[in-house]
Amino acid sequence: MRLSAVEAAKKFIQTEFPDCLGAILSGSVAIGKETATSDLDIVVFQKEVNAYRESVMKYDWMIEVFVYDLESYKPFFDSDVNRARPTLPRMLAEGMVIKHHPELEKVVLNAKETMLGGPPKWDEKTIEFHQYFLSDIIDDFIGSEHLNESICIATTLLDKLHEFILRTNQHWVGSSKWVYREMEHFNPDLTKEMFQAFHNYFQTGEKSGIIKVAESALKPFGGKRFEGFQLGK
Repeated sequence: MRLSAVEAAKKFIQTEFPDCLGAILSGSVAIGKETATSDLDIVVFQKEVNAYRESVMKYDWMIEVFVYDLESYKPFFDSDVNRARPTLPRMLAEGMVIKHHPELEKVVLNAKETMLGGPPKWDEKTIEFHQYFLSDIIDDFIGSEHLNESICIATTLLDKLHEFILRTNQHWVGSSKWVYREMEHFNPDLTKEMFQAFHNYFQTGEKSGIIKVAESALKPFGGKRFEGFQLGK
């Protein structure tokens, strides 16, 4: 019988990184969203090591191990914060500590404070930039009469729309399944409306729900933008 996720993670650390400065089990298995294809995401802190990532099979588990020292993790952490996609900060803040260490406690505390603080705020020019390009995607979607092209535009619109809504509210953004998770965390009611609109479109071809949500997101900033936009002038 396969070891549980926690048992496998602890055994992996005891065997492969016995002298590490702490380790964290992260990902779906650590937050109660494990699926049949979930792997183990484990963050390990070592003494004086160049940061690296490795994929291994152990104990009938796929394991993704992320190895850092107390300095080499910082550029990855800061980069995630600046792009507002907090992969490493979230792993550290929301993961399960499977090997304790005083230095790790400081790292985890910093990650939790960072997650609570949210990403850097967009300034007015940045909002205008994204407002213009989101407007362009909306118009492309409205005007498209080719089904396959419209599907491609809709998927781009979902990503850019979620980014605009969350960043203008100084909230973290996501990719893949985290697009939905970040939206749900920010505003469950809006998320329900937004994803129902996309469900309807993919099932029936009806665009009006998506257009309504998208234009509503732009309304507080003056609506769709075209006239007067400049870049590089």
